[in-house]
Amino acid sequence: MMEPYVLVSTVQGQFVEGQIRAFLEANGIPTQVRGETLRTTHGISIDGIGAVDILVPRDRADEARELLTRADRGEFRLAAETESDGVG
Repeated sequence: MMEPYVLVSTVQGQFVEGQIRAFLEANGIPTQVRGETLRTTHGISIDGIGAVDILVPRDRADEARELLTRADRGEFRLAAETESDGVG
């Protein structure tokens, strides 16, 4: 039996959806989406049209919400490049 997925975030548009899904999946949390089909057929994402729900397994929901909260607070940063590429 497949584990039930639960809602952790509702976002607007494919770009934000892709970012959140990639972030969660990079942290080992599988995702599924549920949402308005107009966002994929017509690219509409205004006034709630194009909203998409991000779902994760129930047993990973708290972890996913915590990661998203920390990301909203700006706690994650890309590491600065520390080595020269050897050109120069």
